[in-house]
Amino acid sequence: MWAFVPLTTTHRGPSVLAVQRRLLVGLVVVVLAVTVPAGCGLFNRSSESSRDGDSVGASLGTCDAQSLVAKRELRGMWLTTVSNIDFPSRPGLPEAKVKQEYRGWLDLAEKMNHNAVFVHVRPSGDAFWPSAYAPWSEWLTGVRGKDPGWDPLAWMIEETHARNLEFHAWFNPYRGSQPATSGGAGADFDKLARDHPLRKNPEWAVAFPEGAKNSRFYFDPGNPAARAHVEDAILDAVNRYAIDGVHFDDFFYPYPEGHEFNDDASYARYGDGKSRGDWRRANVDTFVQEVSQKIHEAKPWVRFGLSPFGIWRNKSSDPAGSPTRGLESYEAIYADTRKWVREKWLDYIVPQLYWNIGFDKADYAKLLPWWADTVKGTGVQLYVGQADYRIGEAGPWSKPAELDQQLTLNERYGVSGSIHFSAKQVKADRLGAVSRYRDAHYATPALVPTIERLRDARPSAPTPTGARRDGDRTVLTWRPVDDVTSYAIYRADPEAKTATLVDTIRANDLPSWIGPAASYCVTSLDRANNESEPVLVG
Repeated sequence: MWAFVPLTTTHRGPSVLAVQRRLLVGLVVVVLAVTVPAGCGLFNRSSESSRDGDSVGASLGTCDAQSLVAKRELRGMWLTTVSNIDFPSRPGLPEAKVKQEYRGWLDLAEKMNHNAVFVHVRPSGDAFWPSAYAPWSEWLTGVRGKDPGWDPLAWMIEETHARNLEFHAWFNPYRGSQPATSGGAGADFDKLARDHPLRKNPEWAVAFPEGAKNSRFYFDPGNPAARAHVEDAILDAVNRYAIDGVHFDDFFYPYPEGHEFNDDASYARYGDGKSRGDWRRANVDTFVQEVSQKIHEAKPWVRFGLSPFGIWRNKSSDPAGSPTRGLESYEAIYADTRKWVREKWLDYIVPQLYWNIGFDKADYAKLLPWWADTVKGTGVQLYVGQADYRIGEAGPWSKPAELDQQLTLNERYGVSGSIHFSAKQVKADRLGAVSRYRDAHYATPALVPTIERLRDARPSAPTPTGARRDGDRTVLTWRPVDDVTSYAIYRADPEAKTATLVDTIRANDLPSWIGPAASYCVTSLDRANNESEPVLVG
């Protein structure tokens, strides 16, 4: 953790936020800094200027765009709800307990200096919000389709934004149920929620693996009506909620696992003479392209990204492939991820590089540069899915340095961020490996990268209204800026002629924080994370 500590409690419920917003109306935004002198004593009271109401002296540093020092990288973790892997800890918890647990995960994100969370809101054809397109999730309520009596998605977004973290809504598009062996409905229509769309439209459903104990339902990607329904379900959340991103993982067509996906009916009707593989890839291509277009038409500032299996194709299959010898997403799950990047349908891609450095079939150190080269020149940002869940396994993962070394490689190849799987593993901090990479790579806050599509716009800079000493505090004030989401605060170093990022504050919150007396540069950031010119405050 860095040295600046919020004065306000981090456990801010809606009632506190409401009071803060009322206080903010008609007032300037206030940032508080406390003088911490060298030597003994907490505060320096030796100067006449330390009396209440006195003005702080002239600026102690300079502010210009070239002087700002801040990392631009996304840092996040996946918060998995299916089968209650991460959250909630078990189904059917009371509202207060669910909220308590979620705040705990946000505490962890702040401790890690993350700036985003990726929350599973559609794990298996269900929903963590009141949706006309999907039943309430059993992983929330304990009963398929049961209304919890509140809106978890709305509340989670508000609580996340109060910490000035981005909220990315994570959807599994085509999964329609979980296997009975894991507590789900399996491939049994009678066990689905009464309002489940597959129960109403059984022709949309494919059971996989057929007849097996671990069978589940999938929405058939080859059925245009099923595909349109899934798109509508996702856009329902986009249109109604202030999410920052739409996120998919690697579940399109299921991994084969020695079984065949029985889409004979839709292939016979819609195959149009293509090979089965080409037809399936075209189905997924169409889905990705249509979702991208609809999201950006509805809300251009909402990011759209995917976290696919880490291998597109091996070089032995395609000269453009990676130097690997593993399962290929192109052939196995019909995900042409390289095409999606080259067509610029995505804002970011997060390949799951869940292998160690030096692994013979898929060496992290060789696969990473392949992905870096794949996104080069496309404007699609490269984040990496990091395998925190593997820490402690035999071999290279038994060494706490593995993820630290992987993040070092990420920096070398210009990776724009990382997402860690999963939240529970980040919290466990096995071998001290998480603390190690946090201290080495996440020791200071970072700004989320700007959306490439929206880089032309810049928000207005804050207008300082003065700086004064208020007892033991230096009070910096500026006027709120319209149409921005947050402010970034940089501590100026006159000797180095730089200003280093020390905090970010949500624009609709009441900012207050403690730090050494100094000059500070302040910038505004809009919904696409474009940054204004800096101004010197204090």
